Amino acid sequence: MDSPVPPHPSEPRPRRRDRHGRGMRGPLAPPQVPLSVSRAEGFRDLVQDSVERLERRWPQLADVDFMVLDVPSADASQVRGETVPLGRATSAEKNRPAQIVVYRRPVEIRAKSRDERALLVHEVVVEQVAELLGLSPESVDPRYGQE
Repeated sequence: MDSPVPPHPSEPRPRRRDRHGRGMRGPLAPPQVPLSVSRAEGFRDLVQDSVERLERRWPQLADVDFMVLDVPSADASQVRGETVPLGRATSAEKNRPAQIVVYRRPVEIRAKSRDERALLVHEVVVEQVAELLGLSPESVDPRYGQE
């Protein structure tokens, strides 16, 4: 008896499963688990928490743009001398709102733990808000320097 051989397809079939038949793998961790948050996203969250804390006391901060950059530009560090700045405040101009920038890498290098990083981020934000408003950091946040 002759058994007919099915014709060989000219193109390979698309793979629907991995080699061992277990299906496609999913993410390592679900989105709500801290593992799935990058360091940059976690840092932005720390800045946002600090800003929200200050906006309750200072409603005029709603008009200020808060930004996170990885490192300051070369000309920004030359203005301050030899030390690398942790943040920068820029006053509002006629077509641009006031800005406060927090530099992520210099802050991360100076902080050893997550709690220390959160405290340093808050201190940098308070100092920059104080500079922008022309006040002392203690008047912007009474708990400044005590935590």
